[in-house]
Amino acid sequence: MQILAKKHWRERGEDIHIMILSQRIGFFSLAFGLLPNAWAGNWSGNVALELRAFTEEGASQQHSNYFSLAAQPEYYAKWDDGKQSFTFVPFVRVDQHDEERSHADVRELTWLLAAQDYEWRIGVRKIFWGVTESQHLIDIVNQTDAVENPDGEEKLGQPMINLALIRAWGTLDLFMLPGFRERTFAGVEGRLRFALPVDTNQATYTSSQQQRHIDYAVRWRKTLDAWDMGLSYFTGTSRDPRFTQGSATNGQVVLVPHYDLIKQTGFDVQATLGAWLWKLEAIHRSGQGQSYNAATGGLEYTFVNVAESGVDVGMIGEYLYDERGTTAATPFQNDAMIGSRFAFNDEQSTELLLGGIFDRDTNTRLYSLEANRRIGAHWKVSVEARAYVAVAVTDPLYALRNDDYFQIEAARFF
Repeated sequence: MQILAKKHWRERGEDIHIMILSQRIGFFSLAFGLLPNAWAGNWSGNVALELRAFTEEGASQQHSNYFSLAAQPEYYAKWDDGKQSFTFVPFVRVDQHDEERSHADVRELTWLLAAQDYEWRIGVRKIFWGVTESQHLIDIVNQTDAVENPDGEEKLGQPMINLALIRAWGTLDLFMLPGFRERTFAGVEGRLRFALPVDTNQATYTSSQQQRHIDYAVRWRKTLDAWDMGLSYFTGTSRDPRFTQGSATNGQVVLVPHYDLIKQTGFDVQATLGAWLWKLEAIHRSGQGQSYNAATGGLEYTFVNVAESGVDVGMIGEYLYDERGTTAATPFQNDAMIGSRFAFNDEQSTELLLGGIFDRDTNTRLYSLEANRRIGAHWKVSVEARAYVAVAVTDPLYALRNDDYFQIEAARFF
């Protein structure tokens, strides 16, 4: 699993990693022992070959092309007339140059018990909160797997106990989150990284319990006619580290991540009004310096069956705000996002998303393209591209100024 794949063991955290791994193996064995027919479930998943090619030499003389191979199988079994189920989703990637991107993780290892008015989920899971396209402010339960993709949407599995209470007044999810996961970062030879490498071996915490600190979260969600609403609260270790400057054992200057204890209240709403989608995510956070508010909101309008072609075209516009302004660690504190989504509604499920984020203070621009298409019954090809244009020296994206790239992935599903 993920711990066995780590190349560098940290002395201070080794016992924590062993404890988490043992818990996962123990849960895995227990869950399978409870199954009437332990291996009667279904296996699925995919194996993918990826090429990420950069148009310029890296700011730190990194490589221009990176090949990698990834696999994500999935085992699923259900019993008790479908009231109970077990899901196991491991993930592994081997990268040509970046030893930090060569990693493994347990994305899911979950037992589910579903009743009419409640659900228990225990194990390792990935959950998603959010409605906006450009960023997901309220999505705080899982840690970002930053070596996978710079968009922040790839997440590490999070150990949790989750009770969902399903009532007429909405669904209330209660979470206990033991076993904090540190963010992954590109290595010295990797790209899409800071100017200075991040030394995760020296990571520090506000909590004396460090990775053993138990976090808690709660989220209420309800649909009222055309309105989908959510209200959440999180208290625990921040998934977004701050950085201080330090020195590695070889004397190299490095960035050292520090994980604060924070409290965050979040609100999200999406209204479906005919061809219109209205979206908003807003948070209030304390614990990382002065408390602050941030929000992302916007709309999407879809033109259905344009010119009787069968193609649906969605036009997206969003505004990204952070009241900390230019002192914020995020590059998205006063930005506008404009994009377009194409759904071809063909047999191959072809989709295309184009977008750009424009900083209203520095004029920095970030352009992106995402597309995918099925080929036959078992293959899927995905294309991704990003360009960083006119990046200001003061912008947090400045380290990526030479990291325009094109990525293609061919995945075989089984």
